[in-house]
Amino acid sequence: MNLERDYIKLIFGLKLKQARTNKDLSLFGLAKITGLSKSYLNEIEKGKKYPKTDKIILLSEKLDVSYDNMVSLKLDNNLAPIGEILNSGILKEIPLDIFGIEESDLIDIIANAPAKVNAFISTIIEIAQHYNLSRESFFLASLRSYQEAQNNYFEDLEQKVLDFAKAFHIDLDAEIALEELQSILIEEYNYKIEVLTFKEQNELGDLRSIFVAKSKTLLIATDVDDSQKAFIFAKEIAYNFLQIEERLYTFSWIKFENFDQVLNNFYASYFAGALLLPRKKMIEKLNVFVAKEDPKPQEFVQLITDFKVSPESFYQRLTNLLPKDFQLKNLFFLRMSHKIGSDNYKIKKELHITNQQEPHANEMNEHYCRRWVSVRTMVESLKQNKTHFFDAQISCYENSKNEYLVFSSATPDPFKKDHIRSISVGILITPTLKKKFKFIDNESITKQIVGVTCETCAVKDCSVRAAAPIQLEQKIRNENTALIVNKYIEKYS
Repeated sequence: MNLERDYIKLIFGLKLKQARTNKDLSLFGLAKITGLSKSYLNEIEKGKKYPKTDKIILLSEKLDVSYDNMVSLKLDNNLAPIGEILNSGILKEIPLDIFGIEESDLIDIIANAPAKVNAFISTIIEIAQHYNLSRESFFLASLRSYQEAQNNYFEDLEQKVLDFAKAFHIDLDAEIALEELQSILIEEYNYKIEVLTFKEQNELGDLRSIFVAKSKTLLIATDVDDSQKAFIFAKEIAYNFLQIEERLYTFSWIKFENFDQVLNNFYASYFAGALLLPRKKMIEKLNVFVAKEDPKPQEFVQLITDFKVSPESFYQRLTNLLPKDFQLKNLFFLRMSHKIGSDNYKIKKELHITNQQEPHANEMNEHYCRRWVSVRTMVESLKQNKTHFFDAQISCYENSKNEYLVFSSATPDPFKKDHIRSISVGILITPTLKKKFKFIDNESITKQIVGVTCETCAVKDCSVRAAAPIQLEQKIRNENTALIVNKYIEKYS
């Protein structure tokens, strides 16, 4: 595989440093026996310079390493994982600059501590293999970390929506008609829009749209409702207005080719959400809602209905605005999925701002707490045969004692037959929240002690427990064993 020049230099530098340390030579010592300057050798080992042939021959002779071995791109077994990372091109695929990292910084770290970096990379690879971590999963995790680092608020995209509204004379205080979005795509961006029955092809049954770039044709599934259609149109407008070329062509996505597609998909989705749920209008309506002392569940549902968007779009927008405009900087977003008739509940999407909040995805096939409102809304939605069941709850986590105000909506899953899903936002209860949310102490809101998974939960006599607390019991046994061992150590010391 052809490596880029920077990586060829890095590999040579790693091999030179390994050969030097195998000889117990310092840089000063190598400089002395070769006649090459210490600074020059240091630049080579850091992957910043690649020596000419005569210098490689000299180094090979003084270090008793063959010339072929020195110039080979093959690394020894103890450095092989580093070679895998370099060969994979993963450092090129992820735009490190969005995390404030220069590629040269990583190269320096690898060159300065190859053994430690090797151990770290080996650990990451092993974890990925154990949990079947796909390339897409890695990209999505990187994106989620980027969102969380920015508190999921992007001022430049918010401004782009305002610029778009000004350019197209759109009143963001009024409802944006579906027909207007469609007209912009057709008249401004020369789209052709066709409605097709994707379900005639089993493989396309879950898709909502396909964009054919060559003919600028947007294919929409017949069973897409108006809220989904508005989001698809707004997202296509975003791709064009933001001049994004590296993009995905289906909704929902099938696979990502590179991280740029992941990031650009997020940018377009963010733009669409900010267009359909304008910041100023959202803040005004939220301020009215949180000022109520005893709001009814249907009033929250009406908030979503007023914007004519899906519950997921509304809850996602909350994660943009609550940290920025309400100073509520500790919250989580969960999308859970449940196959009707099963006892299986899965977290399909999560976001944590500012810290890792209590409820989080578990890859050990453990059972999520059945006391979560995220689970209960799905159960009640099926019992009551409702297409949108909303509820709120104050969740008190047994282990940390942290309390969250959690809003949750359950609806049929538009992408999976015989599945239902819930979308939830939980906000850590702080003095700031209590000051803003007038209804927080209202007795009509259920207060529930919860855990994360049944296997790790210490809640006693739980009537909805789906599994025994085996992980917690094992932890307690280990702690008790450690206490007894320490007593013996103290006794016989």
